Amino acid sequence: MRNGTKGRGSLGMFIASMLIFGTIGFFRRHIPLPSAFLAFARGILGGLFLLGFIHLRGGGARRPLPRRLLLRLALTGAMIGFNWMLLFEAYNHTTVAVATLCYYMQPTIVILLSPFVFRERLTGRKLLCALVSILGMILISGVLDGGGSPRQDALGILLGLGAAALYAGVVIANKKTQGVDAYQKTTVQLLAAGGVMLPYLLLTDGFGGIVFTPAALLLLLAVGIIHTGLAYALYFGSMEGLDVQSIAVLSYIDPVSALLFSALLLREPLTWVHILGACLIIGSAILSEAGARKKNA
Repeated sequence: MRNGTKGRGSLGMFIASMLIFGTIGFFRRHIPLPSAFLAFARGILGGLFLLGFIHLRGGGARRPLPRRLLLRLALTGAMIGFNWMLLFEAYNHTTVAVATLCYYMQPTIVILLSPFVFRERLTGRKLLCALVSILGMILISGVLDGGGSPRQDALGILLGLGAAALYAGVVIANKKTQGVDAYQKTTVQLLAAGGVMLPYLLLTDGFGGIVFTPAALLLLLAVGIIHTGLAYALYFGSMEGLDVQSIAVLSYIDPVSALLFSALLLREPLTWVHILGACLIIGSAILSEAGARKKNA
């Protein structure tokens, strides 16, 4: 981690962004709106927030992007939108902790796809990390608890894994998109994430029966502005003061905090099997990341 006041400030910003991300499941549980509409509002509100932030920030971030690049960012943004929708639905069908940990299978999916997408050799270390992560997934799924998980829980797990697969696709696409300002790229993707939900909502009559209460509206604004716009601004704003390895390790504050918040705030069950599964998933991802950084050093 880089020294000085800037490094400490960046650390605080990054931790704050992870803690904000970690509470989104709690907020979603208290918003009585369809997941597709929530993804639509999150993308539009978050994108508009970042658009205003870019305007205030100024500089080169306002340079126009080539049409081909815009199309690629829009497509990845569409993947983000459906990824959010699946994750929000996963929260409705299983615990926030289980849905979040399913979502954090994304690094394992990227590892397993890397030989085909990036022509990278799947080392013994990476394969072991992937297998350990899958074992952790089995533990938190509850299939070893005797008789397997209830159908609702199984559906939530599948939705969470679907969200992880979509986000893995976004990570892979972003790795192939270099030299673009992070704020500008994310703004396009967020607006596209919200925009792609609009035709989906119209085709599925997703606007029918939506009723806003003052509490629901307030929580919706919080998810769009705080959990998306502000959290992403803090996340990217902290990058200059932190090294890559610190960012990789500190990113797991998000699932750990989600695990704790779900137990403390939502009174969701948290057994030693869930804790062990979480440790295997998060630990394997950190170990794999550390190995990659050591190799590239």
